[in-house]
Amino acid sequence: MEKTCKICEIFESIQGEGLAVGQKHLFIRLFGCNLKCKYCDTDNFEEKNVIKLTKSALYEEILDYGAQIISFTGGEPLLQSDFLRDFLSEYKTSLKKTIYLETNGSLPYNLREVIDYVDIVAMDIKLESATGQKHDFSLSDEFLLVARDTEVFVKVVFDENITDKEITELANLGIKHGVEIILQPKMPMSKKLDVTGIFQKLYSKYSRIRLIPQVHKYLNLP
Repeated sequence: MEKTCKICEIFESIQGEGLAVGQKHLFIRLFGCNLKCKYCDTDNFEEKNVIKLTKSALYEEILDYGAQIISFTGGEPLLQSDFLRDFLSEYKTSLKKTIYLETNGSLPYNLREVIDYVDIVAMDIKLESATGQKHDFSLSDEFLLVARDTEVFVKVVFDENITDKEITELANLGIKHGVEIILQPKMPMSKKLDVTGIFQKLYSKYSRIRLIPQVHKYLNLP
């Protein structure tokens, strides 16, 4: 029996985060996540909302969309890395699209299965101060080692609780891997949050950083 993928939704919109902000993407939102972040804005992770598609059915489903970038997002798309590997190995060439992976960066072994077919990796770092759950920076390090031959950057949602230790860990990761780090204030933004102060703290340790809000929320886009 052919493998199927669990998908929450497929839609075109404008990318609101990271280095690709403002570009048109075809978003394929895969079902499920291995994390439970306090600020998660995805509210459709219920089995009843899932569409199950084979790789050939998914290919047919997305053929008529015009966006030149396909963003596999979630949840955590690498939970279904075996399907993504099979789908992309068969159809990436014929799709002639840029493949963009949005991931929480916690599954480096799963990334190895698909990395040969991915053009851009947008890796989130889920800080304990913002998510309420412990973050293992050694996993982030391992993940970036796997992703290093692609165009990869790091996104970090932060709030007023970010610690000096977390800032130092981010700087050390940036220094080691030379990646661009995108700072994203948690939305809605707290009046207590000193955005420029936190930016400067990280910038003093590592300068390849940008401060970009979640633009799609300002524009009321999905």
